[in-house]
Amino acid sequence: MPIYRPTELHQLGVRAKRRLSQNFLIDRNILQKICTTAEIKQNDTVLEIGPGPGALTEALLEKGARVIAVEKDPELAEKLHRFDSKNLEIICGDALTFPFDDIPAGTKVVANLPYHITTPLIGRLIVRSPQIHSLTVMVQKEVGLRMCARENTAMYSSFTVFLKAYSTPTFGFTVKPRSFFPVPSVHSCVVHLRLHPFAFPFSEEAFFQLTRTAFGKRRKMITTSLKSLFSQEKIRTALVAISKKPTARPQELSLAEFGALFSEINSH
Repeated sequence: MPIYRPTELHQLGVRAKRRLSQNFLIDRNILQKICTTAEIKQNDTVLEIGPGPGALTEALLEKGARVIAVEKDPELAEKLHRFDSKNLEIICGDALTFPFDDIPAGTKVVANLPYHITTPLIGRLIVRSPQIHSLTVMVQKEVGLRMCARENTAMYSSFTVFLKAYSTPTFGFTVKPRSFFPVPSVHSCVVHLRLHPFAFPFSEEAFFQLTRTAFGKRRKMITTSLKSLFSQEKIRTALVAISKKPTARPQELSLAEFGALFSEINSH
């Protein structure tokens, strides 16, 4: 049974649990747009995180995908068995602890994420190229704008730089609250991330320590925000060497420029 109205959720015996931040997507058009944005093709392996009652699961199966559905709520996981499809594997478990090493190479991840686990879960997934081909995620719109932000904008952050170091993020489309039940208080959006290996040939941990520290005081000049890691003279010299002003702030640097800054600082 397709689930496109609240009455159909009730017929299925589904009740949203506030403690799990459950808001179920029931908009047929949005379901199809997600499949299109995720570039789902026949015989693709799709890891669906947070399938809920299975509206998107059904759309993915109709596209001919092989779906691994990871659902934390045992009651909802049980509801998914109604599909009785050889192309559906149902796993009742927490995506934050799921062993992603076990999924096939080239898997496409599609997720309607509870907003409170968006950042930690994407952080786990994004580093898994080429095992994971892409992520297509429903997130709070403000988070989506931050994920896809360009330098010199208010939304540009260390999280943006982190994502771009492992992927090419693309803003898909906005999703209005009425596309869900219960109706959330915020707008959502779908973001598509095509994964690639880490962008630089040096230490990931050290690089992200630099970017997180820089954005920790985003209104300050980089010479000030990074002085806990390096001397101000060293930072100033490195900025000039990569053709940035000594007064530059973190939101002014692209991913490539942060990489160049890191290399320059650590070359002496």
